[in-house]
Amino acid sequence: MDKNSLNKFFEGMDEKTAHKEILELVGEYCDRYHNTDKDKPYVEGNRIPYAGRVYDHDEMINLVDSALEFWLTMGRYTREFEKKFSEYEDVRFTSVVNSGSSANLLAFMALTSPLLGERAIKRGDEVITVAAGFPTTVTPILNYGAVPVFVDVTLPQYNIDVTKLESALSEKTKAVMIAHTLGNPFDLQAVSAFCKKHNLWLVEDNCDALGSKVLIDGVWRKTGSVGDIGTSSFYPPHHMTMGEGGAVYTNNPLLNKIIRSIRDWGRDCICESGQDNRCTHRFDGQYGELPKGYDHKYVYSHFGYNLGISDMQAAVGVAQLNKFPHFVERRKENWDILTRELESVSDKIMLPKSLKDSDPSWFGYCMTLENGIDREKVLRYIEDHGVQTRLLFAGNLTKQPCFDHVRGNDSVYRISGSLENTDRIMTDTFWVGVYPGMTADRLEYMARVIKEAVNR
Repeated sequence: MDKNSLNKFFEGMDEKTAHKEILELVGEYCDRYHNTDKDKPYVEGNRIPYAGRVYDHDEMINLVDSALEFWLTMGRYTREFEKKFSEYEDVRFTSVVNSGSSANLLAFMALTSPLLGERAIKRGDEVITVAAGFPTTVTPILNYGAVPVFVDVTLPQYNIDVTKLESALSEKTKAVMIAHTLGNPFDLQAVSAFCKKHNLWLVEDNCDALGSKVLIDGVWRKTGSVGDIGTSSFYPPHHMTMGEGGAVYTNNPLLNKIIRSIRDWGRDCICESGQDNRCTHRFDGQYGELPKGYDHKYVYSHFGYNLGISDMQAAVGVAQLNKFPHFVERRKENWDILTRELESVSDKIMLPKSLKDSDPSWFGYCMTLENGIDREKVLRYIEDHGVQTRLLFAGNLTKQPCFDHVRGNDSVYRISGSLENTDRIMTDTFWVGVYPGMTADRLEYMARVIKEAVNR
């Protein structure tokens, strides 16, 4: 469209009408040029990714709507997302952040706040976790100078072995921080009871399990809402996306205050961007050793960061959240298809299982090879036939190069008991996707290729 045509298009329109016309065109553009092959039959050999974005014109319209508003930083879409996400998770408070890794950083750092008194995590204190997972569940612990204590996991659930919790406990233990692996909830009832018994914080890394549920005392609860703090990721491969993004959520008002402070530069002020003097005491407080009346907008009660998102990201998240219940059901259906198709090779592959009284929102389909089958050969065959595979993240995190300079140093990290199953995962485990964009013919092809690979 040249300049003259553009001028003619807008001629006689006020801004509100022009805005509406642009969004209608955006919707038509998306329908015409995006997702045009989603319903086409699968052609063997075409790449099947382990994950992908699932969206339509709703996300694109919201994105452009926010762009035309040009607020850019956290604004009305952010407030809407935080409210709706809290309602979905059945929690009181949600704070969006720029990634799931930042969510874990923020969740952990909140527990170091002096406002928590004797329960605050200090350097040298211990946090029980697992080595079979993603590193950013553990990185904040190490970077702060607390000590992760690694315990083994169970197979084929790939989650913390709760029978080993008591032996991992010490007088320095302050928290448990673990993930629900690939959407499969860990034994939340047992872990929560252990934490309550010993007055420990519980952080649920829910980045791979949004939408999963567990039955606790006869009530179905969303994962992420049972512990003191939950975290989520909205990176494109995850259960829903806003591009980059994440969330930290809690039912505890004090923790929420700390989380918001550390997310927003460590400031003490609760005014939103562009807002002044919400507390009506902006210039009459006494803080630390600052002069009396120091501007409260520049008072910092924590050593913080800037971990917020753009309102355009939140706009995408709002549209995704509306679709989210359907995403969860599709993931379950896709997982069931793979289970049926792979049952015939269950002597060669340990198929995944969930715990009783849990309802997983599966992130991936995890498998462990049996009878000494060579994983490298299996993965090469599967990948060569167009199916994308992934390992279970770090395998055994303590074997990774990032531990080379601290290996065996008990003042940096500690291993409680053996990590036998963790090491097995490191050598024999892999997974494939079940994201909502999968179709039955793709899943059946994936299963056929996996069966061929292990039967060779």
